[in-house]
Amino acid sequence: MEFINQLTTAVLETHPWHVPTTHFPIALTGVALLFLLLALWRRHQTLERAAFYNMGLAAASTLLAGITGFRDHLVRFEGDTPYASAKIFMALTLLLLATALTVARWRSPELLWKPATMLLTVLGFAACFALASTLGFLGGIILYGF
Repeated sequence: MEFINQLTTAVLETHPWHVPTTHFPIALTGVALLFLLLALWRRHQTLERAAFYNMGLAAASTLLAGITGFRDHLVRFEGDTPYASAKIFMALTLLLLATALTVARWRSPELLWKPATMLLTVLGFAACFALASTLGFLGGIILYGF
């Protein structure tokens, strides 16, 4: 019984909730970009579909990371987190961009293969990965210092 109490305390009180959830948007946007570039290189529809699914999961995991981040901002940092406004702005931008890319691809499965939208799609995926990576870097600065 003591082990369960220690585990519950560690998960719910000691360890920040946001830290484990942040790895998902970073990894999923990176893998989505990789699959998208491989799909273009190999002209492979399955790789493009994998990129689409990863970006959809990235959007969902960004929402989860944002919720847990805001919770840690209020509970762990008592509303005084360094870079909070910058991180909130970038997280909302990432959420909106990833969601927009996912919805646009869902509505138009040929989005990547059209010359008019190919570059915008690749740039959007790259921007999502850049935003997620920058957010992770800022979070590392908050936890471990510069």
